Amino acid sequence: MDEQLARYERLYIGGEWVEPQDGSMVDSIDPSVGRPWAKVAFGGAADIDRAVAAASEAFHGPWRRMSVYDRAALLRELAVTYQAHAGQLATLESRDNGRPIRETRPDIAAHAQWFHYFAGLADKIDGRSIPIDPTMHVFTTRVPVGVVGAIVPWNAPLLLTAWKLGPALAAGCTIVIKPSESTSVTALELARVVEKLGFPPGVINVVPGFGKTAGARLVTHPSVNKISFTGEVGTSQEIMKAAAGTLKRLTFENGGKSPHIIFKDADLGQALNAATHAAFMATGQSCALGSRLLVESSIYEQVVSELARRAQRVRIGAPLHEQTQMGPHATAQQRDKTLKYIDLGIGEGARLVTGGQIPSRSQLSGEGLEDGFYIQPTVFADVNQSMVIAQEEIFGPVCSVIPFKTEEEAIAIANDTRYGLTAALWTQNVGRAHRVAAQLEAGTVWVNTYRYIRWNIPYGGFKMSGLGRENGPEALDAYLETRSTIMNLTGAYPDAYPS
Repeated sequence: MDEQLARYERLYIGGEWVEPQDGSMVDSIDPSVGRPWAKVAFGGAADIDRAVAAASEAFHGPWRRMSVYDRAALLRELAVTYQAHAGQLATLESRDNGRPIRETRPDIAAHAQWFHYFAGLADKIDGRSIPIDPTMHVFTTRVPVGVVGAIVPWNAPLLLTAWKLGPALAAGCTIVIKPSESTSVTALELARVVEKLGFPPGVINVVPGFGKTAGARLVTHPSVNKISFTGEVGTSQEIMKAAAGTLKRLTFENGGKSPHIIFKDADLGQALNAATHAAFMATGQSCALGSRLLVESSIYEQVVSELARRAQRVRIGAPLHEQTQMGPHATAQQRDKTLKYIDLGIGEGARLVTGGQIPSRSQLSGEGLEDGFYIQPTVFADVNQSMVIAQEEIFGPVCSVIPFKTEEEAIAIANDTRYGLTAALWTQNVGRAHRVAAQLEAGTVWVNTYRYIRWNIPYGGFKMSGLGRENGPEALDAYLETRSTIMNLTGAYPDAYPS
């Protein structure tokens, strides 16, 4: 059977494909069928050391000496070449994490825009002159932080790699990418795209590996100056502890429990289009998932009924089938976790309106899917904020519908969580839109839309949803240090201890 598997037997370090020194070959599981489809080389601590050494050499050598215009040109070349491979990359990502091709194809086709955008920012990193007095010339410069460790999750691996890679390269940093152990194939395919370009060896390195070995070494390595991590909040807390010894710069995006508020004056058809998509896209494996649907009481039962009807018509099946609207969970562990939360919700007294089970064979579109990690889109009604399913991130296609009576109550419920990544509201009252948006504790607030994310819009969270921002010019701040230079134009310095 191994002969039929795709094989990725080398790591990408220092511009070369090398065998792991202290790693191994690991199966990559196709979540649609529950069986291996590829074998991937995983690196260990020694391989991370090699990658960091290569990144450090490049940072202090040819990459640091390269003009900003040449760096920007390489980013643009990356954008063009990446775009040319977008179709292939979309197929591989769907195979690796189970997201339907109808989602990955347009998603990955847009990734080149991140590289174009940050290429455009590369020559706009400047300092300022600070007026003091005529005897002093004071100015600031922005300098790259150094070697970056990028730890990428499995739910949208290529998108979140682009979010880190673009600003890091624009700032003049070098990078070691550690993809999730569940979805490492596309990171290595990205390295194949990179090797065709003119990046100096060591600027971009890709080392798949386990978090407890490769990830842990990347976080504690003394020559790594910054970690950018997207994933679970508990892991971020562990990274923060481990990185304290070297005071690494940190950027975290830790997920959320996003409130999606529908007021009675909303355009209900459009709001339900968004609510359904926000709840079930990517099989619910999205940090911006609209997992808490807050609905004004007078339209509550109508929304619950219609949401359930729409959930029941979602086509579940093989990710590479064009008609599939929802694929499997990326891993068996995530599927089982979602099922446990569903049982917990029932036990807490929430009303299970639809879904909540593994779909039957007749409900799946495609052949040989019996062992895949599928689950039905699930809707709970009569949920309150004391329930675990209203507080914890499930990361599955589970929507909890919560009633509210007043604007003030909606805001209170929306903010009653430790997370603060995204939020949304639907209303045709402009005053209400501004009032509510201004009071929501979230890094992104959508009004009469959902999940509108672009390369030039800052993205990140309040509270436990993270540190720092990705996208937009703000993303560059995490990859730069500010140096103040003070020049005495007279050369005079008084004797502080005259005789």
